[in-house]
Amino acid sequence: MTQTDPHEEQQPECLYLELSSQNEQPSVSLHTSISLFLLSYCECTSFKVFLVSAKPDTQSSQSWKSQVPKSLAVSMVHVKDLPVLVRGCRLPAVLDETGRYCRAGLAVVLRHIIDRTCEADPRRKDVASLLGFKKTCLKACAEVSQWTRLCELSIPSAVEAHLRQPTNPSLHLPSALLNLEKTLGEPVKVHNDDKIRRQKLQQQQKKNQKKISQDLQEDQGTDITQPQDSQSVDGLELRAALAKLYVDSGAVPSTTTRESSDIRKVKTTELPQLEHVFAEGLYFTLTDVVLLPCIHQYLSSLQSHNASTLSQLPLLLRWYLQVQEVPGVPRAAQACGMALSTPKALTTGPPTIAKAQQPSQANQESLETTEVHFVGGPRPTMTKLKESGIEAVFSPHPCPSWTLPWDSLPEAVNPTEGKMSDVRAARKRQQLNNLVAMVTELARPGNTVVDFCSGGGHVGIVLAHTLPDCQVILIENKEESLVRGKVRSAELGLTNIGFIQANLDYFTGPFHIGVALHACGVATDMVVEQCIQAGATFVVSPCCYGFVQNTLRFTFPRSKRFLETLSYKEHMILCRFADQTAVQLPSERRLIGKQCMGLVDLDRSWAAETHGYSVKVMTMEPDSCSPKNNMLVGVAGGVAGGGAGGDNYAAQ
Repeated sequence: MTQTDPHEEQQPECLYLELSSQNEQPSVSLHTSISLFLLSYCECTSFKVFLVSAKPDTQSSQSWKSQVPKSLAVSMVHVKDLPVLVRGCRLPAVLDETGRYCRAGLAVVLRHIIDRTCEADPRRKDVASLLGFKKTCLKACAEVSQWTRLCELSIPSAVEAHLRQPTNPSLHLPSALLNLEKTLGEPVKVHNDDKIRRQKLQQQQKKNQKKISQDLQEDQGTDITQPQDSQSVDGLELRAALAKLYVDSGAVPSTTTRESSDIRKVKTTELPQLEHVFAEGLYFTLTDVVLLPCIHQYLSSLQSHNASTLSQLPLLLRWYLQVQEVPGVPRAAQACGMALSTPKALTTGPPTIAKAQQPSQANQESLETTEVHFVGGPRPTMTKLKESGIEAVFSPHPCPSWTLPWDSLPEAVNPTEGKMSDVRAARKRQQLNNLVAMVTELARPGNTVVDFCSGGGHVGIVLAHTLPDCQVILIENKEESLVRGKVRSAELGLTNIGFIQANLDYFTGPFHIGVALHACGVATDMVVEQCIQAGATFVVSPCCYGFVQNTLRFTFPRSKRFLETLSYKEHMILCRFADQTAVQLPSERRLIGKQCMGLVDLDRSWAAETHGYSVKVMTMEPDSCSPKNNMLVGVAGGVAGGGAGGDNYAAQ
């Protein structure tokens, strides 16, 4: 077992939060406000907290201090003094005790704060429940999850833009808030919600029967003054939500009364829908923690405006009031300088729930991917390209026989580590031979190599072991995979390796070579874009072509020539059939699939060449190492894959 440096164990995890500048004064960014609010709500003391400023005289200013809980000891640090891994990431970020594992991005950091709180005090069930059913709340990255993107990026950005340059909200409400308002008006889908919906139906029937009885008594001139029913149907969802929050104290009446037999016979499809209490449904989650500082600051900025403006967001206002009833929220808000209040639009009574204003078509498309229907096969599209002089071209592999000395490498370097079968491990070694051959050809001593979408580190660990004079950084948003890679690197005693748990576009540091093995869908395009922005060489093996689709950042086709020839739908046909390369398929279909792969990657390579890159699309050797065996090698202002020669890099 590898011994750990005792000096490393003495250091607590460090949490780095951003201080921004507004009107030449340091201020707390919304992502920082959210992080501080969660720390206060969780009463978490597991981190050494740093506020990061780009200005040297921030300490003398008092403008931001009211937003930092007094119970939280914080230190100031200038951005130039940040650890290397943290300096290369968007904040907030957490650096572990070893200084080699960094978590970056709002959702990743918040989930880690929750995990650390529960590890320190397993009794904090209220904190654990913030991660929601199956602990997946805000786990999916913003690039693939519309909901994470809305909460983590769109709403904070829209609110901060409004605070910097306030506009007349009666004329322009941020589309992100309108999208949230729309979501709050949709029916709630809760795991195992059948019982609550039956209780709602039973209470609706009681309410209707009571109204009929009152109408009859009115007709007969009878006094109908009766006490209010504290269990009225209007608050059933709220009571169910609060009952879960107060489950230990029993302060809220239970909603588990057994319904009558006729209610139990009603079909599920005929039961009434549940309404939102909190952002994701009935229960208070991390999403509400993220949204509260954003919505609070937005509503506070509108208090001087006519209340009719706020009436356009009735569901959001109701949510804002209900969040204030959550135990611990008022305390945490006060500690962070948030004076929660009742908006003026609600002082005359509860809001009338009206249909939310629909976002514009452009905004709607940013949240919903248009479904593409495919008719027929890829041949008409391929023929159309061929008639325009466009055919898939594969460059020869510069070193097809190059291989690592697998038999003499340490066990932890070999991909057989874990539960991988021998057959799969053999193919994985072949895939690694291809990527490592290209990187070792292109790398120079002192270079930084980034393994994007690294998974458990099969590529990055081999590179760190093979290139001891280079720094290797693994970037992956799945914690479980990255932790496995960290354990393997510790077994090898690697000192030239670092780990970043984040969405790949949250990495902003300089590097020389970017590599990715089987980057799924648009992840390939994201890796190439990251490399182009850094002026770095890229060695990328694409995967999951069928997941390629237009996003907020990318539209397809990518290159001018493809765009002039194909529609988006036709490009999607190529992507769909590019996935038809599995070994069990007929050889003719696999050949068509390979041609489609080549065309999609040719489009990518031409798009990169407009930025001064020389790009080659080649096939990994042997081509049986993977159904997705394409490899794109791009060099800025150079010759991709040129001069490689297996002899120079053959295993000794």
